[in-house]
Amino acid sequence: MAIISVNNLTFGYDGSYNNVFENVSFNIDTDWKLGLIGRNGKGKTTFLKLLQGKYEYKGKISKNVDVDYFPFEVNDKNKMAIEIVNEIAPNAEDWEIIKELNLLNAESEILYRAFNILSGGEQVKVLLVSLFLKGNNFLLIDEPTNHLDIDTRNNLINYLQKKKGFILVSHDRLFLDKVVNHIISINNTDIEIQQGNFSSWKENKDRKDNFEMVQNERLQRDINRLEEAAQNTTKWSNEAEKGKSKKHNKNEGMIDKGFVGHKAEKMMKSSKVMEQRIEKAINEKATLLKNVDRNDSLKIISLENDRNTLIYAKDFQIKYDDKCIFDPISFEIKKGDRVAIVGINGSGKSSILKLIIGENIKYNGDFKVNNDLKISYVSQSTESLKGSLKSFAQENKVEESIFKAMLTKMGFSQLDFDTNIQDMSEGQKKKVLIAKSISEQANIYIWDEPLNYIDILTRIQIEEAILKFKPTLIFVEHDELFIENVATKVVKIEK
Repeated sequence: MAIISVNNLTFGYDGSYNNVFENVSFNIDTDWKLGLIGRNGKGKTTFLKLLQGKYEYKGKISKNVDVDYFPFEVNDKNKMAIEIVNEIAPNAEDWEIIKELNLLNAESEILYRAFNILSGGEQVKVLLVSLFLKGNNFLLIDEPTNHLDIDTRNNLINYLQKKKGFILVSHDRLFLDKVVNHIISINNTDIEIQQGNFSSWKENKDRKDNFEMVQNERLQRDINRLEEAAQNTTKWSNEAEKGKSKKHNKNEGMIDKGFVGHKAEKMMKSSKVMEQRIEKAINEKATLLKNVDRNDSLKIISLENDRNTLIYAKDFQIKYDDKCIFDPISFEIKKGDRVAIVGINGSGKSSILKLIIGENIKYNGDFKVNNDLKISYVSQSTESLKGSLKSFAQENKVEESIFKAMLTKMGFSQLDFDTNIQDMSEGQKKKVLIAKSISEQANIYIWDEPLNYIDILTRIQIEEAILKFKPTLIFVEHDELFIENVATKVVKIEK
Protein backbone atom coordinates (compact mmCIF):
# COMPACT_ATOMS: atom_id res chain seq x y z
CA MET A 1 0.00 0.00 0.00
CA ALA A 2 1.16 3.55 -0.81
CA ILE A 3 -0.37 6.94 -0.19
CA ILE A 4 -0.69 9.86 -2.57
CA SER A 5 -0.94 12.94 -0.38
CA VAL A 6 -2.25 16.27 -1.67
CA ASN A 7 -1.72 19.27 0.61
CA ASN A 8 -2.94 22.84 -0.01
CA LEU A 9 -2.96 22.33 -3.77
CA THR A 10 -3.61 25.54 -5.70
CA PHE A 11 -3.48 25.68 -9.50
CA GLY A 12 -4.73 27.98 -12.23
CA TYR A 13 -3.92 28.29 -15.91
CA ASP A 14 -2.01 31.35 -17.11
CA GLY A 15 -4.38 34.15 -18.05
CA SER A 16 -7.34 32.57 -16.24
CA TYR A 17 -9.28 34.68 -13.74
CA ASN A 18 -10.14 31.72 -11.51
CA ASN A 19 -8.04 28.90 -10.07
CA VAL A 20 -9.01 25.35 -10.99
CA PHE A 21 -8.07 24.21 -7.47
CA GLU A 22 -7.77 26.36 -4.33
CA ASN A 23 -6.02 25.03 -1.19
CA VAL A 24 -7.20 21.44 -1.77
CA SER A 25 -6.01 18.70 0.62
CA PHE A 26 -6.75 14.94 0.74
CA ASN A 27 -5.07 11.50 0.72
CA ILE A 28 -5.46 8.59 -1.70
CA ASP A 29 -4.61 4.96 -0.99
CA THR A 30 -3.11 3.44 -4.15
CA ASP A 31 -4.94 0.16 -3.46
CA TRP A 32 -8.24 1.96 -4.03
CA LYS A 33 -10.04 1.80 -7.35
CA LEU A 34 -11.10 5.42 -7.61
CA GLY A 35 -13.69 6.87 -9.95
CA LEU A 36 -12.95 10.58 -10.56
CA ILE A 37 -16.13 12.49 -11.41
CA GLY A 38 -17.25 16.09 -11.88
CA ARG A 39 -18.81 18.46 -14.38
CA ASN A 40 -16.95 19.09 -17.65
CA GLY A 41 -14.34 21.79 -17.14
CA LYS A 42 -14.00 21.17 -13.37
CA GLY A 43 -10.41 19.94 -13.67
CA LYS A 44 -10.48 16.13 -13.82
CA THR A 45 -7.86 15.81 -16.55
CA THR A 46 -5.94 18.73 -15.05
CA PHE A 47 -5.69 16.85 -11.75
CA LEU A 48 -4.30 13.76 -13.50
CA LYS A 49 -1.73 15.95 -15.27
CA LEU A 50 -0.73 17.48 -11.93
CA LEU A 51 -0.16 13.99 -10.52
CA GLN A 52 2.21 13.39 -13.42
CA GLY A 53 4.10 16.60 -12.69
CA LYS A 54 3.09 18.17 -16.02
CA TYR A 55 2.25 21.60 -14.56
CA GLU A 56 3.70 23.89 -11.92
CA TYR A 57 1.47 24.42 -8.89
CA LYS A 58 1.41 25.74 -5.35
CA GLY A 59 1.19 23.35 -2.41
CA LYS A 60 2.54 19.82 -2.30
CA ILE A 61 1.77 16.46 -3.93
CA SER A 62 3.65 13.54 -2.36
CA LYS A 63 3.71 10.07 -3.93
CA ASN A 64 6.10 7.13 -3.85
CA VAL A 65 4.64 5.24 -6.82
CA ASP A 66 5.22 5.48 -10.56
CA VAL A 67 2.17 6.40 -12.61
CA ASP A 68 1.07 5.74 -16.18
CA TYR A 69 -1.43 8.00 -17.94
CA PHE A 70 -3.98 6.65 -20.40
CA PRO A 71 -4.49 7.44 -23.25
CA PHE A 72 -0.78 7.25 -24.02
CA GLU A 73 0.71 10.11 -25.98
CA VAL A 74 1.39 9.18 -29.60
CA ASN A 75 4.11 11.45 -30.96
CA ASP A 76 4.12 10.18 -34.55
CA LYS A 77 0.66 9.15 -35.68
CA ASN A 78 1.95 8.26 -39.13
CA LYS A 79 3.59 5.14 -37.69
CA MET A 80 1.90 1.77 -37.97
CA ALA A 81 -0.21 0.75 -34.99
CA ILE A 82 2.11 -2.21 -34.22
CA GLU A 83 5.02 0.22 -33.88
CA ILE A 84 3.02 2.33 -31.42
CA VAL A 85 2.28 -0.73 -29.27
CA ASN A 86 5.94 -1.81 -29.35
CA GLU A 87 7.06 1.64 -28.19
CA ILE A 88 4.64 1.68 -25.24
CA ALA A 89 5.01 -2.00 -24.27
CA PRO A 90 8.47 -3.00 -25.59
CA ASN A 91 8.47 -6.43 -23.91
CA ALA A 92 5.22 -7.59 -25.51
CA GLU A 93 5.40 -10.42 -28.05
CA ASP A 94 3.49 -10.15 -31.34
CA TRP A 95 1.26 -13.11 -30.43
CA GLU A 96 0.33 -11.41 -27.13
CA ILE A 97 -0.60 -8.22 -28.95
CA ILE A 98 -2.81 -10.07 -31.44
CA LYS A 99 -4.43 -12.09 -28.65
CA GLU A 100 -5.36 -8.96 -26.67
CA LEU A 101 -6.63 -7.25 -29.82
CA ASN A 102 -8.87 -10.22 -30.61
CA LEU A 103 -10.30 -10.05 -27.08
CA LEU A 104 -11.30 -6.47 -27.88
CA ASN A 105 -13.18 -7.56 -31.03
CA ALA A 106 -10.68 -5.91 -33.37
CA GLU A 107 -9.11 -7.40 -36.48
CA SER A 108 -5.36 -7.93 -36.26
CA GLU A 109 -4.91 -6.25 -39.64
CA ILE A 110 -5.39 -2.81 -38.05
CA LEU A 111 -1.95 -3.29 -36.47
CA TYR A 112 -0.42 -2.86 -39.91
CA ARG A 113 -2.20 0.37 -40.79
CA ALA A 114 -1.06 3.90 -39.96
CA PHE A 115 -2.39 4.96 -36.56
CA ASN A 116 -3.78 8.25 -37.91
CA ILE A 117 -6.15 6.54 -40.38
CA LEU A 118 -7.73 4.27 -37.78
CA SER A 119 -11.19 5.16 -36.47
CA GLY A 120 -11.52 6.64 -32.99
CA GLY A 121 -12.61 3.27 -31.60
CA GLU A 122 -9.74 1.42 -33.30
CA GLN A 123 -7.20 3.89 -31.94
CA VAL A 124 -8.52 3.44 -28.40
CA LYS A 125 -8.31 -0.35 -28.79
CA VAL A 126 -4.67 -0.17 -29.91
CA LEU A 127 -3.84 1.96 -26.87
CA LEU A 128 -5.80 -0.38 -24.58
CA VAL A 129 -3.74 -3.33 -25.83
CA SER A 130 -0.64 -1.29 -24.92
CA LEU A 131 -2.11 -0.62 -21.46
CA PHE A 132 -2.89 -4.29 -20.86
CA LEU A 133 0.65 -5.36 -21.81
CA LYS A 134 2.72 -2.52 -20.37
CA GLY A 135 3.18 -3.22 -16.67
CA ASN A 136 1.90 -2.65 -13.17
CA ASN A 137 2.31 1.05 -12.41
CA PHE A 138 -0.49 3.00 -10.72
CA LEU A 139 -2.84 3.93 -13.55
CA LEU A 140 -4.39 7.31 -14.31
CA ILE A 141 -7.07 6.39 -16.84
CA ASP A 142 -8.76 9.31 -18.57
CA GLU A 143 -12.11 8.57 -20.27
CA PRO A 144 -11.17 5.21 -21.82
CA THR A 145 -14.72 4.36 -22.95
CA ASN A 146 -15.12 7.14 -25.52
CA HIS A 147 -15.76 5.58 -28.97
CA LEU A 148 -15.74 2.05 -27.49
CA ASP A 149 -18.54 -0.36 -28.35
CA ILE A 150 -20.36 -2.21 -25.57
CA ASP A 151 -18.47 -5.51 -25.96
CA THR A 152 -15.10 -3.75 -25.70
CA ARG A 153 -16.26 -1.84 -22.62
CA ASN A 154 -17.08 -5.16 -20.97
CA ASN A 155 -13.59 -6.47 -21.79
CA LEU A 156 -12.10 -3.33 -20.22
CA ILE A 157 -14.29 -3.90 -17.15
CA ASN A 158 -12.86 -7.42 -16.79
CA TYR A 159 -9.31 -6.05 -17.02
CA LEU A 160 -9.85 -3.27 -14.47
CA GLN A 161 -11.59 -5.62 -12.02
CA LYS A 162 -8.29 -7.53 -11.82
CA LYS A 163 -6.13 -4.42 -11.29
CA LYS A 164 -5.06 -3.49 -7.78
CA GLY A 165 -5.56 0.29 -7.86
CA PHE A 166 -6.11 3.20 -10.24
CA ILE A 167 -7.83 6.54 -10.77
CA LEU A 168 -10.46 6.35 -13.51
CA VAL A 169 -12.22 9.25 -15.20
CA SER A 170 -15.39 7.93 -16.79
CA HIS A 171 -18.90 9.22 -17.46
CA ASP A 172 -20.41 5.76 -17.95
CA ARG A 173 -22.44 5.01 -14.83
CA LEU A 174 -22.63 1.21 -15.24
CA PHE A 175 -18.93 1.08 -16.03
CA LEU A 176 -18.07 2.96 -12.83
CA ASP A 177 -20.39 0.81 -10.74
CA LYS A 178 -18.66 -2.35 -11.92
CA VAL A 179 -15.02 -1.35 -11.43
CA VAL A 180 -14.57 1.28 -8.67
CA ASN A 181 -14.77 1.05 -4.86
CA HIS A 182 -14.20 4.74 -4.07
CA ILE A 183 -15.43 7.97 -5.66
CA ILE A 184 -13.44 11.20 -5.72
CA SER A 185 -15.75 14.03 -6.74
CA ILE A 186 -14.67 17.49 -7.82
CA ASN A 187 -17.49 19.67 -6.50
CA ASN A 188 -18.17 23.38 -6.91
CA THR A 189 -16.22 24.35 -3.78
CA ASP A 190 -14.17 21.30 -2.74
CA ILE A 191 -12.94 17.78 -3.50
CA GLU A 192 -14.58 14.92 -1.62
CA ILE A 193 -13.73 11.20 -1.33
CA GLN A 194 -16.33 8.56 -0.47
CA GLN A 195 -16.18 4.78 -0.22
CA GLY A 196 -18.47 2.95 -2.64
CA ASN A 197 -19.34 3.04 -6.33
CA PHE A 198 -21.10 5.69 -8.40
CA SER A 199 -24.64 4.64 -7.45
CA SER A 200 -23.95 4.86 -3.71
CA TRP A 201 -22.21 8.23 -4.20
CA LYS A 202 -25.17 9.53 -6.24
CA GLU A 203 -27.64 8.40 -3.57
CA ASN A 204 -25.64 10.24 -0.88
CA LYS A 205 -25.26 13.27 -3.13
CA ASP A 206 -28.99 13.48 -3.83
CA ARG A 207 -29.78 13.14 -0.14
CA LYS A 208 -27.33 15.90 0.73
CA ASP A 209 -28.52 18.17 -2.08
CA ASN A 210 -32.15 17.70 -1.08
CA PHE A 211 -31.35 18.58 2.51
CA GLU A 212 -29.46 21.70 1.44
CA MET A 213 -32.24 22.76 -0.91
CA VAL A 214 -34.77 22.43 1.93
CA GLN A 215 -32.55 24.83 3.90
CA ASN A 216 -32.31 27.22 0.96
CA GLU A 217 -35.31 29.36 1.83
CA ARG A 218 -34.29 29.75 5.47
CA LEU A 219 -30.68 30.48 4.56
CA GLN A 220 -31.71 33.03 1.96
CA ARG A 221 -33.89 34.81 4.54
CA ASP A 222 -30.92 34.85 6.91
CA ILE A 223 -28.67 36.24 4.20
CA ASN A 224 -31.17 38.98 3.33
CA ARG A 225 -31.47 39.92 7.01
CA LEU A 226 -27.69 40.01 7.44
CA GLU A 227 -27.23 42.08 4.28
CA GLU A 228 -29.78 44.58 5.59
CA ALA A 229 -27.90 44.71 8.92
CA ALA A 230 -24.66 45.27 7.00
CA GLN A 231 -26.20 48.22 5.16
CA ASN A 232 -27.40 49.72 8.44
CA THR A 233 -23.99 49.25 10.02
CA THR A 234 -22.29 50.93 7.05
CA LYS A 235 -24.72 53.84 7.37
CA TRP A 236 -23.94 54.10 11.14
CA SER A 237 -20.21 54.07 10.38
CA ASN A 238 -20.58 56.86 7.82
CA GLU A 239 -22.59 58.98 10.24
CA ALA A 240 -19.90 58.52 12.89
CA GLU A 241 -17.24 59.63 10.41
CA LYS A 242 -19.18 62.81 9.67
CA GLY A 243 -19.41 63.53 13.42
CA LYS A 244 -15.64 63.98 13.63
CA SER A 245 -15.73 67.25 11.72
CA LYS A 246 -18.74 68.82 13.45
CA LYS A 247 -18.82 71.24 16.40
CA HIS A 248 -21.62 70.54 18.88
CA ASN A 249 -23.33 73.29 20.91
CA LYS A 250 -24.81 72.29 24.29
CA ASN A 251 -26.15 74.90 26.71
CA GLU A 252 -24.45 77.44 24.48
CA GLY A 253 -21.10 75.79 25.15
CA MET A 254 -18.79 73.90 22.84
CA ILE A 255 -18.22 70.16 23.21
CA ASP A 256 -14.57 69.22 22.98
CA LYS A 257 -13.81 68.26 19.37
CA GLY A 258 -11.31 65.63 20.54
CA PHE A 259 -14.00 63.96 22.63
CA VAL A 260 -16.33 63.82 19.61
CA GLY A 261 -13.56 62.43 17.42
CA HIS A 262 -12.66 59.78 20.01
CA LYS A 263 -16.30 58.75 20.37
CA ALA A 264 -16.74 58.64 16.59
CA GLU A 265 -13.61 56.54 16.22
CA LYS A 266 -14.93 53.98 18.76
CA MET A 267 -18.24 53.86 16.88
CA MET A 268 -16.40 53.30 13.60
CA LYS A 269 -14.30 50.47 15.04
CA SER A 270 -17.41 48.81 16.44
CA SER A 271 -19.21 49.16 13.14
CA LYS A 272 -16.24 47.75 11.18
CA VAL A 273 -16.07 44.71 13.50
CA MET A 274 -19.81 44.26 13.04
CA GLU A 275 -19.45 44.51 9.24
CA GLN A 276 -16.74 41.86 9.23
CA ARG A 277 -18.83 39.51 11.37
CA ILE A 278 -21.85 40.01 9.15
CA GLU A 279 -19.81 39.48 5.98
CA LYS A 280 -18.33 36.28 7.40
CA ALA A 281 -21.80 35.03 8.36
CA ILE A 282 -23.13 35.79 4.87
CA ASN A 283 -20.23 33.96 3.23
CA GLU A 284 -20.64 30.93 5.49
CA LYS A 285 -24.35 30.66 4.77
CA ALA A 286 -23.91 31.21 1.04
CA THR A 287 -21.20 28.51 0.89
CA LEU A 288 -23.61 25.91 2.24
CA LEU A 289 -25.44 25.88 -1.09
CA LYS A 290 -22.50 26.13 -3.48
CA ASN A 291 -22.05 22.36 -3.91
CA VAL A 292 -25.67 21.81 -4.90
CA ASP A 293 -25.86 20.81 -8.57
CA ARG A 294 -29.10 22.23 -9.84
CA ASN A 295 -29.97 20.04 -12.82
CA ASP A 296 -32.25 22.54 -14.51
CA SER A 297 -34.50 20.97 -17.11
CA LEU A 298 -33.46 21.07 -20.75
CA LYS A 299 -36.14 21.56 -23.42
CA ILE A 300 -36.59 19.81 -26.75
CA ILE A 301 -39.43 21.26 -28.85
CA SER A 302 -40.11 19.03 -31.87
CA LEU A 303 -41.93 19.93 -35.06
CA GLU A 304 -45.09 18.06 -35.91
CA ASN A 305 -45.20 15.88 -39.02
CA ASP A 306 -48.28 14.70 -40.88
CA ARG A 307 -46.79 11.35 -41.85
CA ASN A 308 -46.48 8.56 -39.33
CA THR A 309 -43.55 6.67 -40.92
CA LEU A 310 -40.48 8.89 -41.29
CA ILE A 311 -37.79 6.39 -42.31
CA TYR A 312 -38.14 2.92 -43.82
CA ALA A 313 -35.53 0.22 -44.44
CA LYS A 314 -35.94 -3.33 -45.73
CA ASP A 315 -33.14 -5.85 -46.37
CA PHE A 316 -30.84 -2.88 -46.06
CA GLN A 317 -27.02 -3.03 -46.10
CA ILE A 318 -24.29 -0.36 -46.22
CA LYS A 319 -21.56 -0.99 -48.83
CA TYR A 320 -17.87 -0.05 -48.68
CA ASP A 321 -15.95 -0.58 -51.93
CA ASP A 322 -18.91 -2.59 -53.29
CA LYS A 323 -18.76 -4.94 -50.30
CA CYS A 324 -21.66 -5.17 -47.84
CA ILE A 325 -20.37 -4.66 -44.31
CA PHE A 326 -23.27 -5.98 -42.23
CA ASP A 327 -26.07 -8.51 -42.49
CA PRO A 328 -29.37 -7.23 -43.97
CA ILE A 329 -31.56 -5.31 -41.53
CA SER A 330 -35.12 -4.03 -41.69
CA PHE A 331 -36.72 -1.33 -39.55
CA GLU A 332 -39.20 1.55 -39.51
CA ILE A 333 -38.91 4.82 -37.63
CA LYS A 334 -42.26 6.37 -36.79
CA LYS A 335 -43.22 9.57 -35.02
CA GLY A 336 -42.21 9.38 -31.37
CA ASP A 337 -39.81 6.45 -31.82
CA ARG A 338 -36.42 6.65 -30.13
CA VAL A 339 -34.20 4.19 -31.95
CA ALA A 340 -30.74 3.09 -30.81
CA ILE A 341 -28.42 1.59 -33.42
CA VAL A 342 -25.94 -0.74 -31.71
CA GLY A 343 -23.02 -2.82 -32.94
CA ILE A 344 -19.27 -3.12 -32.68
CA ASN A 345 -16.89 -0.40 -33.85
CA GLY A 346 -16.59 -0.22 -37.61
CA SER A 347 -19.87 -2.04 -38.31
CA GLY A 348 -21.42 0.89 -40.21
CA LYS A 349 -23.61 2.56 -37.58
CA SER A 350 -22.45 6.12 -38.33
CA SER A 351 -22.83 5.49 -42.06
CA ILE A 352 -26.54 4.83 -41.57
CA LEU A 353 -26.93 8.20 -39.85
CA LYS A 354 -24.93 9.96 -42.57
CA LEU A 355 -27.15 8.37 -45.22
CA ILE A 356 -30.24 9.72 -43.42
CA ILE A 357 -28.88 13.29 -43.43
CA GLY A 358 -28.19 13.09 -47.16
CA GLU A 359 -24.57 12.03 -47.59
CA ASN A 360 -23.68 9.88 -50.59
CA ILE A 361 -23.40 6.43 -49.00
CA LYS A 362 -23.74 3.27 -51.12
CA TYR A 363 -26.19 0.61 -49.99
CA ASN A 364 -28.23 -2.44 -51.00
CA GLY A 365 -31.94 -2.97 -50.38
CA ASP A 366 -34.75 -0.48 -49.81
CA PHE A 367 -34.10 2.71 -47.84
CA LYS A 368 -36.46 5.68 -47.81
CA VAL A 369 -36.40 8.94 -45.86
CA ASN A 370 -39.41 11.26 -45.85
CA ASN A 371 -38.27 14.07 -48.14
CA ASP A 372 -39.86 16.92 -46.19
CA LEU A 373 -38.22 16.09 -42.84
CA LYS A 374 -36.41 18.78 -40.90
CA ILE A 375 -33.43 17.04 -39.31
CA SER A 376 -31.23 18.13 -36.42
CA TYR A 377 -27.84 16.38 -36.44
CA VAL A 378 -25.12 15.92 -33.82
CA SER A 379 -21.93 14.59 -35.36
CA GLN A 380 -19.46 12.30 -33.65
CA SER A 381 -16.57 14.69 -34.37
CA THR A 382 -15.96 18.13 -32.87
CA GLU A 383 -12.91 18.93 -35.03
CA SER A 384 -14.62 21.61 -37.14
CA LEU A 385 -15.80 23.68 -34.17
CA LYS A 386 -14.20 27.10 -33.82
CA GLY A 387 -14.98 30.76 -33.16
CA SER A 388 -17.23 32.34 -30.56
CA LEU A 389 -20.52 30.93 -29.32
CA LYS A 390 -22.27 33.97 -30.73
CA SER A 391 -20.92 33.40 -34.26
CA PHE A 392 -21.64 29.66 -33.97
CA ALA A 393 -25.30 30.38 -33.10
CA GLN A 394 -25.57 32.80 -36.01
CA GLU A 395 -23.98 30.40 -38.51
CA ASN A 396 -26.33 27.61 -37.44
CA LYS A 397 -29.38 29.90 -37.34
CA VAL A 398 -30.34 29.10 -33.76
CA GLU A 399 -31.71 31.65 -31.30
CA GLU A 400 -28.65 32.77 -29.31
CA SER A 401 -30.52 33.35 -26.05
CA ILE A 402 -32.09 29.85 -26.13
CA PHE A 403 -28.79 28.26 -27.16
CA LYS A 404 -26.90 29.91 -24.29
CA ALA A 405 -29.68 29.12 -21.84
CA MET A 406 -29.29 25.41 -22.68
CA LEU A 407 -25.51 25.67 -22.18
CA THR A 408 -26.01 27.41 -18.82
CA LYS A 409 -28.25 24.55 -17.70
CA MET A 410 -25.50 22.13 -18.71
CA GLY A 411 -22.97 23.87 -16.47
CA PHE A 412 -21.48 26.65 -18.65
CA SER A 413 -20.34 29.78 -16.80
CA GLN A 414 -19.97 33.35 -18.02
CA LEU A 415 -16.25 32.69 -18.40
CA ASP A 416 -17.06 29.77 -20.72
CA PHE A 417 -19.23 32.05 -22.85
CA ASP A 418 -16.19 34.28 -23.43
CA THR A 419 -14.01 31.32 -24.53
CA ASN A 420 -13.56 30.42 -28.19
CA ILE A 421 -14.98 26.97 -28.93
CA GLN A 422 -11.66 25.56 -30.19
CA ASP A 423 -10.16 26.29 -26.75
CA MET A 424 -12.87 24.41 -24.83
CA SER A 425 -12.58 20.88 -23.45
CA GLU A 426 -13.94 18.01 -25.54
CA GLY A 427 -16.88 17.67 -23.16
CA GLN A 428 -17.74 21.35 -23.53
CA LYS A 429 -17.50 21.10 -27.32
CA LYS A 430 -19.93 18.18 -27.30
CA LYS A 431 -22.30 20.24 -25.15
CA VAL A 432 -22.16 22.99 -27.78
CA LEU A 433 -23.35 20.49 -30.41
CA ILE A 434 -26.12 19.13 -28.19
CA ALA A 435 -27.27 22.63 -27.13
CA LYS A 436 -27.43 23.61 -30.80
CA SER A 437 -29.49 20.52 -31.62
CA ILE A 438 -32.03 20.86 -28.82
CA SER A 439 -32.37 24.58 -29.61
CA GLU A 440 -33.58 23.63 -33.08
CA GLN A 441 -37.12 22.62 -33.86
CA ALA A 442 -36.96 19.46 -35.93
CA ASN A 443 -39.07 16.47 -36.98
CA ILE A 444 -36.29 14.05 -36.10
CA TYR A 445 -33.03 14.29 -34.15
CA ILE A 446 -30.03 12.30 -35.45
CA TRP A 447 -27.28 11.95 -32.84
CA ASP A 448 -23.98 10.13 -33.45
CA GLU A 449 -22.34 9.18 -30.12
CA PRO A 450 -23.67 12.35 -28.43
CA LEU A 451 -22.40 11.43 -24.96
CA ASN A 452 -18.68 11.11 -25.68
CA TYR A 453 -16.84 13.23 -23.06
CA ILE A 454 -20.16 14.42 -21.54
CA ASP A 455 -20.23 14.38 -17.73
CA ILE A 456 -22.68 12.16 -15.84
CA LEU A 457 -24.90 14.95 -14.49
CA THR A 458 -25.44 16.31 -18.00
CA ARG A 459 -26.17 12.80 -19.30
CA ILE A 460 -28.93 12.55 -16.72
CA GLN A 461 -30.30 15.96 -17.80
CA ILE A 462 -30.36 14.87 -21.45
CA GLU A 463 -32.12 11.61 -20.53
CA GLU A 464 -34.76 13.45 -18.51
CA ALA A 465 -35.39 15.94 -21.34
CA ILE A 466 -35.83 13.13 -23.88
CA LEU A 467 -38.26 11.26 -21.63
CA LYS A 468 -40.21 14.43 -20.88
CA PHE A 469 -40.50 15.92 -24.39
CA LYS A 470 -40.44 12.62 -26.36
CA PRO A 471 -38.74 13.74 -29.59
CA THR A 472 -38.35 11.35 -32.50
CA LEU A 473 -34.75 10.30 -32.18
CA ILE A 474 -32.31 7.93 -33.85
CA PHE A 475 -28.92 7.64 -32.22
CA VAL A 476 -25.68 5.69 -31.94
CA GLU A 477 -24.45 5.36 -28.37
CA HIS A 478 -22.48 2.87 -26.25
CA ASP A 479 -23.74 3.93 -22.82
CA GLU A 480 -25.88 0.90 -21.93
CA LEU A 481 -27.85 2.69 -19.20
CA PHE A 482 -28.69 5.58 -21.54
CA ILE A 483 -29.91 3.12 -24.19
CA GLU A 484 -31.95 1.20 -21.62
CA ASN A 485 -33.57 4.37 -20.26
CA VAL A 486 -34.20 6.20 -23.53
CA ALA A 487 -34.65 3.82 -26.48
CA THR A 488 -38.05 2.51 -27.52
CA LYS A 489 -36.45 0.35 -30.25
CA VAL A 490 -33.00 -1.14 -30.75
CA VAL A 491 -31.56 -1.96 -34.18
CA LYS A 492 -28.59 -4.34 -33.83
CA ILE A 493 -25.94 -4.43 -36.54
CA GLU A 494 -24.14 -7.74 -37.11
CA LYS A 495 -20.83 -7.20 -38.91
